[in-house]
Amino acid sequence: MFVIITYDITDDRRLNKVRKVLKRYLYWSQLSCFEGIITEGKLAQCMAEIDKIIDKKEDSIYVYQVKNPKNIKKKVLGIEKSYIDNFL
Repeated sequence: MFVIITYDITDDRRLNKVRKVLKRYLYWSQLSCFEGIITEGKLAQCMAEIDKIIDKKEDSIYVYQVKNPKNIKKKVLGIEKSYIDNFL
């Protein structure tokens, strides 16, 4: 399935930990947003790891799931950022 995960983490230390987890499973697409194709099992594993990091009273994670990646049509206005930019 294709997923888009957005997050709002209030503490920088937790934020960096969440980003590290997300980078292992998905591609960074822009600030506070990761996306990519992932299995349901890997997504559950990823969410379990994030669940241990976040403060549920202060932070939020939104997960948008698309079961059929063929239904995704992405349009970008402005500069399209690439996950490769993360490595430069």
